Amino acid sequence: MENYEIEKQKEYIKKIKKINEGKTLFYYILTMGCQLNENDSEKLCGMLEEMGYKKCENMQNADLILFNTCCIRENAEDKLFGKVGEAKKVKEENGAIIAIGGCMMQEKHILEKLNKSYSFYDVIFGTHTLHKFPEDLYKVLEKKNKIQDIIDIDGEIYEGLPIKRNDKTKASVTIMYGCNNYCSYCIVPYVRGRERSRKKEDILNEIKTLAEEGYKEITLLGQNVNSYDGGENYKFANLLEDVCKIKKIEIVKFLSPHPKDFTDDVIEAIKNNKKISRIIHLPLQSGSTNVLKKMNRKYTKEQYLELAKKIKEKIPEVVFSTDIIVGFPEEEEKDFEDTLDVVKKVNFEQVYMFIYSRRVGTLADKMEKQIPEEIKHERFNRLKELVEKQIEQNNQKYIGTIQEVLVEGKSKNNDQMLTARTNTNKVVIFEGKEELINKMIKVKIIEDGLWYLKGEVS
Repeated sequence: MENYEIEKQKEYIKKIKKINEGKTLFYYILTMGCQLNENDSEKLCGMLEEMGYKKCENMQNADLILFNTCCIRENAEDKLFGKVGEAKKVKEENGAIIAIGGCMMQEKHILEKLNKSYSFYDVIFGTHTLHKFPEDLYKVLEKKNKIQDIIDIDGEIYEGLPIKRNDKTKASVTIMYGCNNYCSYCIVPYVRGRERSRKKEDILNEIKTLAEEGYKEITLLGQNVNSYDGGENYKFANLLEDVCKIKKIEIVKFLSPHPKDFTDDVIEAIKNNKKISRIIHLPLQSGSTNVLKKMNRKYTKEQYLELAKKIKEKIPEVVFSTDIIVGFPEEEEKDFEDTLDVVKKVNFEQVYMFIYSRRVGTLADKMEKQIPEEIKHERFNRLKELVEKQIEQNNQKYIGTIQEVLVEGKSKNNDQMLTARTNTNKVVIFEGKEELINKMIKVKIIEDGLWYLKGEVS
């Protein structure tokens, strides 16, 4: 069934390619949100390029405009509607097709707003119907239909879609879809469905192909990556070990794990495989047991600290990154101080900080005691000050050390410099020749900035 569906979509790709023959057509894509969305966009780009479209960076030049949406934060909605408004002008000027997909399309209030105020779109597709984009686009091109292709049931996992990757050194590989956790602030389980794991053979074959194509770094992706279940007692730790056995792959990372599923076998797999990055992303969200319970996170402050301690004892060279939400409903001052306490004790290498924003359809949105914006921002600034102080201190331990790094390319801010990352995900910039790109080399760290280190080829 799965193979039949993909073969059917490949036939639609061929039909569109024939329609587009002899034309020079461009597509513009805007991706919002997480790395899972980035990975979905790479598949959409792969399909579009096989249909004969070329990518452009300016919406005004596009014959097809595609938005891949995210619904994690409130301002994503404002951004989408603003961009769709811009796209309307392009459509009026040159007849561009407007397609909107991704997580936000699974939310009823968004669909209602699009149908009421932005009904000039051509295609809407959801997280479970991305694979049908060629068929939907064909119906627009051939029959001038307006397509709304959304299903509310959990989607199947389809293998074999074309993919156009943005990078030649690093690649993300989705190993599972959906989430079973239902954190009270999060809309993801409602828009991406419950957990479905890919077959281990499909994942490993994809990574082997990437290795042969010259990719050096693989990031395994999942909404709750360490609850991966390959069947027959094949779990996330087994997958990590098998990925590390693939020749030519130098670095293995994974995002995003859940502390409650960080089992001893996963810790052992990291300890025993030097390819696995020495920065572990361990989402905290809050340091308060009281708030964690309201968030439905299924661990306490003490359990989180104990887990971080256990990992550090087993793998002393490991550092941690985390996510923290500030201003969750009913968060008292003492709850926030618990968060600061955990940050001090764990001494994170990187912290992704978010001010809580309400999401329609979540339990947290219905909680009575919403925190005033000024208190949220005041707490956020206190957390930011603590985190930046810690990062500054942590950077000092790198000065004078020799680090093995993967060279990613030219620095975005200075094309005379190259950029790389340590195995703890620290950005390193240094002078070097272009032939070093996509190679593992050693650099000596000579200087630090807050968000990067400066090095010289060792």
